[in-house]
Amino acid sequence: MSTHTPAAPRVRGLQDRLWAAVTDRDEHAAAEVVFTALDDGIDAETALLDVIAPVQERVGTEWAANRLSVAQEHAASAIAERVIAALAHHPAGRTEPWRGRVTVACVDQEWHVLPARLLAEVLTLRGWQVDFLGAQVPTPHLIGHLHNHGADVVALSSSIPTRLPTAHAAITACQAVGVPVLAGGAAFGSDGRHARRLGADAWEPDARSAARRIADGLPVPIPAAGRQQIDDLPHLGDQEYTLVARSRTQLVREVLAQLESRFPAAAAYTEQQREHTAQDIAHIVDYLGVALYMDDDELFTGFLEWTAGILEARRVPAASLTPVLDVLGTELKDFPRSTRLLGRAHTVVDAFLATAGPRPRRLG
Repeated sequence: MSTHTPAAPRVRGLQDRLWAAVTDRDEHAAAEVVFTALDDGIDAETALLDVIAPVQERVGTEWAANRLSVAQEHAASAIAERVIAALAHHPAGRTEPWRGRVTVACVDQEWHVLPARLLAEVLTLRGWQVDFLGAQVPTPHLIGHLHNHGADVVALSSSIPTRLPTAHAAITACQAVGVPVLAGGAAFGSDGRHARRLGADAWEPDARSAARRIADGLPVPIPAAGRQQIDDLPHLGDQEYTLVARSRTQLVREVLAQLESRFPAAAAYTEQQREHTAQDIAHIVDYLGVALYMDDDELFTGFLEWTAGILEARRVPAASLTPVLDVLGTELKDFPRSTRLLGRAHTVVDAFLATAGPRPRRLG
């Protein structure tokens, strides 16, 4: 594999051309941008990590700002995945394996597959035998694969923090069969703190550093007999996480029932708007649950601040979050950690509303 890194202006030019292709939903033009660059001397790893990956990150940013629709975001992501698949069969992307075996997988219910796919391709380029299991891999299936095929390392990917309890179970299960786990993806925090809290053997922020860490070697874990989640996270002994997670449906139903009286604009919602509101409330409960699981307030307050921004970008009043927090506070008044989290979330939302100022608004 070439170690040559093209000058930044050349890479930026490729990014701009690829962006134009994916936003035009032109798969052939997108593939031509990448393959022409390969033919002109850019190595495959650079094409993956310095051209395709930044464009895909921009897709997410533009969606969050409401400058791309959900359909446009999905179309662009699908094109990126197909270009990566085609690149894997291009002569520049073919490398005979000479190192060990790595299993790359997304945790169960995690469908953001691109970060894991990029790592799988980089590892392949660097000479590893890679078993790429893709998105949403149930932990029993992952362990079954390890029993049948073995691995030197499992690279476990998750982008959504609400999957952290599932990631915890997967990390523990892999280590129980003697395979170390390198965790990666936005779910584990920008500094990897959640990966460390859950006992992962390593964490890295991107595919290049992950590939280097795997090459350096991870020690084989010594299985701990009877290790349970509460052994890593003693605060789970208060059972707040379990009780809130089990009450998810009831909490969503109760917030919806009280929303109109607390936020009169909700009375005019269409059926579709009510469905979207129910989904938003469910996400809020899910993030409350994972913040309880990890005992990390920022998981919840950060999500509420992000949600407020998303709502405002779509001209939906972020003030609608306040009654949701109020109802949840009433329903969970006997739960000390939940009460603390909801109080801090109130502070974050109030601060957002104070700085956002008046804006033209409509129902979302």
